Amino acid sequence: MQTNQNIKIFIAGRPYKITIGSEEEELVRRAADLLNETIKKYSQSFEYKDQQDLFAMIALQHVANSIRLGDEKSFKDKEMKEKLSEIDKMLSLSFK
Repeated sequence: MQTNQNIKIFIAGRPYKITIGSEEEELVRRAADLLNETIKKYSQSFEYKDQQDLFAMIALQHVANSIRLGDEKSFKDKEMKEKLSEIDKMLSLSFK
């Protein structure tokens, strides 16, 4: 049974209280840590007017990565289906 819990995370120095499932806590804390590291890296590497500019660039990077991973998964799924179809045809021919 999933239990919800309230936790506080910090992003860019600001506290955020969120309610999550207990099994998600480690993932959410790791995500917050990674986000803070990315904010720090971007703030050192790019000129920006305010933190919203940093957040926009980080969001863009993560969405682009998500799309790329989705495209790779689709390609690999299609490739795997083709290979399995070939194997199925070969096995069907060998048992006739």
